[in-house]
Amino acid sequence: MVSYSFYEEDNRVRRYAEALVKRGDSVDVVALRKKGQPYEGYLNGVRVFRIQKRIKNERSKFTYLGRLLLFFVRSMFFLTGRQFRGRYDLIHVHSVPDFEVFSALIPKLMGSKVILDIHDLLPEFYTSKFQSKKKSLVFSILVAMERMSASFSDHVIAANHIWEKRLGERSVSPEKCTTMLNFPDTDIFQRRGRDRNDGKFIILYPGTLNFHQGLDIAIHAFSLIEKQMPNAEFHIYGAGEQTEALRQLIVDLGLKEKISLTDRLPLDQIVSFMENADLGVVPKRSSGFGNEAFSTKILEFMSLGTPVIVPDTMVDKYYFTDSVAYFFSANDEKSLAEAMLNLYRNKELRQRLADKASEFVKKYTWDANCQKYFDLVDSLVYSSNGARSNASSRPAQTVGTGRESVTKSASKT
Repeated sequence: MVSYSFYEEDNRVRRYAEALVKRGDSVDVVALRKKGQPYEGYLNGVRVFRIQKRIKNERSKFTYLGRLLLFFVRSMFFLTGRQFRGRYDLIHVHSVPDFEVFSALIPKLMGSKVILDIHDLLPEFYTSKFQSKKKSLVFSILVAMERMSASFSDHVIAANHIWEKRLGERSVSPEKCTTMLNFPDTDIFQRRGRDRNDGKFIILYPGTLNFHQGLDIAIHAFSLIEKQMPNAEFHIYGAGEQTEALRQLIVDLGLKEKISLTDRLPLDQIVSFMENADLGVVPKRSSGFGNEAFSTKILEFMSLGTPVIVPDTMVDKYYFTDSVAYFFSANDEKSLAEAMLNLYRNKELRQRLADKASEFVKKYTWDANCQKYFDLVDSLVYSSNGARSNASSRPAQTVGTGRESVTKSASKT
């Protein structure tokens, strides 16, 4: 697995890697490193190589691109070196950026299969992050890069069905593309029981703090009704380019005692906070990228029995109904404030939403959908007659995925 992210916090990458390890495979992850973390280590059986430090403070396009390019070069050297020591059977590259897939050039030339997993459509993500236009030259270049990256890959995974259709229209043939939602891993997102009895009403947002996520909308919304909810607090756990602006907004609104903004936590830790929250909120903007980006936080809240407020974006209306989630008018702080207040006052409504969502989400867990991924992996690594691909000279019971070879018994293929 190759991912320009912090592995401990990345549910999507962890879910793939740990599921493969559980079935008997061996997986390497190439990822980013936070201050104080070791270069190499193991987490739940997955070997993690943290090859580059990152602070999420990119305010400039060139700073952001420079860090991506540096990771690309380092990961290419890493994969090439490891390939000569013991060939990978499969390399699963996670975007953004799309061009990261070319870090697997030498392994692919030596027989490794390559998956490009498009978490976010990079052209749309770029226009959202840097307030650019879709008719710009940069957007056209990014679309061209998307096409080249998809063509280089043996298979492409799209993060939702809307984006699968978009990719099919401009970059990849339908038979070469599969949708895999960011399903919650029930080994992580399982109920352990609420243990908070402090009399507070906690509204929670966990995740990235980018512009399209709309946290400024949520903060303004909370400020409109916080006096009508005397025991309510808004807790934000995350990091991103909007972090300092959001901190200043909280100060400017005089809400330091009511709104806390804490750095993002590893999945294993944030789960408890999500389950103990009274209400989850996903305040995404509906303009551009946010209108189509699927937020796994919604499914995670549902898995933990926490009612959630969501915007009426295209992607959220595509997957959810008002029987399992409480919708507000996207980009509208007054509408979001009304939703917060209504659910604060109506415990029965919160419970009804949580109960319906708990039943609904059973179809959207990793356990219910992991076989689709395993089948894809095996179809790439093995030929139609069941023989292994010629990616390496290791015995037939060894298959690979991610950044290193994957060990697996023949009976599991």
